[in-house]
Amino acid sequence: MADPVIQAIQGLFFFIPAFAANSAAVLTGGRWKMDFGKNFFDGRRILGDGKTWSGYLGGSLLASALGMLLYGLIFLLPVFVNYPDAYFALFGVLLLSFGSLTGDTLGSFIKRRIGIDRGGKGYLLDQIPFVLMALLFAALFYFQFFRYVLFNIPALIVIVVITPPLHKAVNVLGYKLNRKDVPW
Repeated sequence: MADPVIQAIQGLFFFIPAFAANSAAVLTGGRWKMDFGKNFFDGRRILGDGKTWSGYLGGSLLASALGMLLYGLIFLLPVFVNYPDAYFALFGVLLLSFGSLTGDTLGSFIKRRIGIDRGGKGYLLDQIPFVLMALLFAALFYFQFFRYVLFNIPALIVIVVITPPLHKAVNVLGYKLNRKDVPW
């Protein structure tokens, strides 16, 4: 059985594209509203102005590129001696990146349904859906990747524990850099 510390480091390292996708979406977003400005059956916006196709696609692709760059380091690090191949990495980073932003979009949909406007605090809805959806995308569409890097208790614990403070720190930074309207 692998060392739990190594499993945690490995899982966190491989999960970086999921974390990066949300930040990258802020950089690329702003065009082509995902909900086309439409309201849902309840009269509220489906997603809101903050969810755009340019952010979803651009954020996912930028985070995937970052993931591929970082995963390229794998061959240099002895911690990842059994790393399979480039296809494994490419498909894995795409799933984590697109899964992350799909989860973020789902969180916005739920926030609108319960009456939280764009920019409103939805503590768990701002953090947990993107983590869960990224993991779900990997588990459903590429179980070998999920099993290899994320399907272990140390990795999952570290990802879940580090997400709230990391999310908060990145949002405060985005706010201070005038890339976000609110620091959460």
